[in-house]
Amino acid sequence: MKDLDADLAREVLDSQPFSRLVGARITAFGDGAAVLEVDARDDLRQQNGFLHGGVLSYAADNAITFAAGSALGPAVLTAGFSIQYVRPATGRTLLARASVVHAGRRQAVVRCDLLTVAGDGTETLCAVAQGTVLSAPGGSEG
Repeated sequence: MKDLDADLAREVLDSQPFSRLVGARITAFGDGAAVLEVDARDDLRQQNGFLHGGVLSYAADNAITFAAGSALGPAVLTAGFSIQYVRPATGRTLLARASVVHAGRRQAVVRCDLLTVAGDGTETLCAVAQGTVLSAPGGSEG
């Protein structure tokens, strides 16, 4: 498979049915970092009106994997990640900003800050995640 660049990263994301379902998009990619965005639609909220924790976890998982893919190559899989919710996710857009903390030949450790963006552009941290991503023989990122 060819090297993972921003265009291929967007193609890979678009090939994931769940990513299309939530309307995710990659807005920055490369050099060990990735930013994934999801609009905060009503059908992605929980009963109290906040973005559902599963949406935040999805965004963290994919942003972590894409950031690692920019460092390790396109054939990667998330080995595991943890997420700590800081405050309820409100606002119009969810940002998952991931960056590689350490990369070796076969694995990367990645941190991801999850922020919501209000109508006036104010960003608020709502969760922090960290994950480990492994190189996988063949296949595509996901």
